[in-house]
Amino acid sequence: MRTARTGSVQVHIDAPPGRVWALLSHLDRMGEWSPECYRVEWEDGASSPAVPGARFRGWNRYGLLKWSVACVVKTAVPEKELSWSTLVRGKEMVTWTYRLEPSGGGVDLVESFEVHWLPISARIAEDYLMADRDRRREQAMRQTLGRIKVLAEAESGS
Repeated sequence: MRTARTGSVQVHIDAPPGRVWALLSHLDRMGEWSPECYRVEWEDGASSPAVPGARFRGWNRYGLLKWSVACVVKTAVPEKELSWSTLVRGKEMVTWTYRLEPSGGGVDLVESFEVHWLPISARIAEDYLMADRDRRREQAMRQTLGRIKVLAEAESGS
């Protein structure tokens, strides 16, 4: 069994791109939005994703499994795109991207992932311990975007 190596979900948010970006640029709030990533801490003196190369650590859970992973910001284009890669021994595993696309007086927010490489331990976990990984990942991504939508629309008065 192999899980998906790419995927994306999208939500329309009735808020300006700047409001949505203001939320996204606080990655340390990810634990409020994501059902899988419950904590983010900046490393090496970084405090925001403003600069590609900024590093942070994310703590995740999936059922009874818990783990943390090093991450590095790849792109940080205000009001357009934020992406980062998870790293193991300095090697990129997965790139996560949030893209903001102006639409209908608001913004379409797209969350996507692309798996580049997985160490054997992660492949075993995904293939055997996370049998419903694809369904739950998509569900988690939709939940994350839904929570960002609620916050962005509430804070913009929509």
